[in-house]
Amino acid sequence: MKKLGVIGSMVWDEIHGRDPAAPPVEEWGGIAYALGGIDASLPDDWELVPLIKVGRDLAPEAAELLRSLHRAAPGARFIEVPVPNNRVVLHYEAADRRCERMSGGVPAWTWPELGPMVQDLDALYVNFISGFEMCLGTAQALRQGFRGPIYADVHSLFLGMQQDGIRVLRPLPDAADWFACFDAVQVNEDEMRQLSPDPLGMAAHVLGAGVSLLVVTLGPRGAAYVAASGFDGWVGDWSGREQAGADGSRREQAGAGGSGSAPALPRTALVPAPRTDALDPTGCGDVFGAVLCSRLLSGDGVEPALREANRLAARNAAFRGAGGLSRFLRGELVTA
Repeated sequence: MKKLGVIGSMVWDEIHGRDPAAPPVEEWGGIAYALGGIDASLPDDWELVPLIKVGRDLAPEAAELLRSLHRAAPGARFIEVPVPNNRVVLHYEAADRRCERMSGGVPAWTWPELGPMVQDLDALYVNFISGFEMCLGTAQALRQGFRGPIYADVHSLFLGMQQDGIRVLRPLPDAADWFACFDAVQVNEDEMRQLSPDPLGMAAHVLGAGVSLLVVTLGPRGAAYVAASGFDGWVGDWSGREQAGADGSRREQAGAGGSGSAPALPRTALVPAPRTDALDPTGCGDVFGAVLCSRLLSGDGVEPALREANRLAARNAAFRGAGGLSRFLRGELVTA
């Protein structure tokens, strides 16, 4: 079995205003949505390995959710830390706009901690749920020390935090250095605007930093992508590829065009999402990225993988919470 490591944060959400007629609800959020998406879409010859720290106060509940996943590796567990788990209070101002206040103290990974844990993994999915999962130095060490493909949803790297815990959208410092740590990068439309007023120019800059695939999620409209020359998915033997240079220069990628193929230009397209009467946008971006990463690992090309990611993200909008999500995404559960 090949192993996909999953880095992110388990978050206990308190959600207000999702349904104006209903009282606030509390449920698992954060990386729990991505775990559900991976569990529903990871190929049969892969298993997921959580590299996730959980606060002691919610460790038993988190372990229960992990046990519900079919694709978790035997003996998989969260890493319990002696601090309060991350919690987020969400106030929906519109269907796709919300205000977040975060509390908790789950510490970031350091490279001495993380390095030994990734040695037997074949790929990594990194979702910056809190934005504090690791510092840039650790991400750079991870890029240098890990030979497999790395998918990153960099969402919360764009969120600063005020003294009262309110998250505020901001430009990402050292964006090019961050992006050079990953093979595929996911941002949303607002985050892309924080990077540059010239999206195509910024995309070219990102590809020049060594990224193979940049994906911009557009909510109900679907997702746009820019793929590096010759890249159409993660196929071939990634264990034999060259590692990134210290300057973040492009890595050789097996299966990204083949020997003797003519040079190809970067390509871009919009992949529309299926129409849906969305009930709950919470976690849709996390499901999207998790499914996209899983389908790329299965050998799907970029556009088929994006279509499946769009489909299951839209399906997630019809389900409340992350408990039982993977079964719903697989079609084993139906909503009332």
